[in-house]
Amino acid sequence: MATQALAVNGAKVYIASRTLEKLEKVRDIYGKNIDGEIVPITADVSTKADIKKLVDEISSKESHLDILINNAGISINTQETEASSAEELKSNLFDDKDETFEMWADTFKTNVAQLFFMTSAFLPLLQKATEHQHGYSGTVINISSISGIVKTSQHHFAYNASKAAAIHLSTMLSNEISQNGLKIRVNSIAPGVFPSEMTQGESGDDQKSHLPKEKYEDKTSAQRPGKDEDMGSAILFAATNQYLNAQVRYLQQSLEYFH
Repeated sequence: MATQALAVNGAKVYIASRTLEKLEKVRDIYGKNIDGEIVPITADVSTKADIKKLVDEISSKESHLDILINNAGISINTQETEASSAEELKSNLFDDKDETFEMWADTFKTNVAQLFFMTSAFLPLLQKATEHQHGYSGTVINISSISGIVKTSQHHFAYNASKAAAIHLSTMLSNEISQNGLKIRVNSIAPGVFPSEMTQGESGDDQKSHLPKEKYEDKTSAQRPGKDEDMGSAILFAATNQYLNAQVRYLQQSLEYFH
């Protein structure tokens, strides 16, 4: 969604993940007859070594980086949270063999730590974007989730806790970057229900996932899940609004979340 929004508006977009085949499919499908360009690069953003290689490769091709979007995220385990006794709730939450310290660590490694290491590694290229064009500041957009602010666990404590941490991490990064005199904006977008491999469990040949509208008619104020256009417009707003910094933009709060 973010890649398309930027590329069709003329940006050269480097997309990174561990699977080259998926990256090339995105380029081949959505990189034709557009004003911009989509460039695949394989990288595992959950390791410092791969992040350094990613920075080095982009540095060899570009003098600066205008926008960094951190979009990697995982949800490993779900739990039964309804119980009729303390013993049953303990069994659901503690005795679950898939609910481990390692699972929590893996979730936070991808959903939180990579935001920190990706942002800090790209600071020099982002600052050069600010220096390259008067009136523009390099920007970081961290994709979090509305799950990071809701009171329910939604059956995955680790994921929701990691998204809350990601939102606060974005605030801290923005503050420390500013305190050091750098003009790099850091904001977070926290989507509600959007189609993705995480929410749907799969994607089609077009690298898109789909959610049925009727499933969310009584769960969101818009009476539907989010669309590509909704995310795309949020990305463009966060990227171009030079006054927006240290903010969280929520996309479609669900009616049931705060009940």
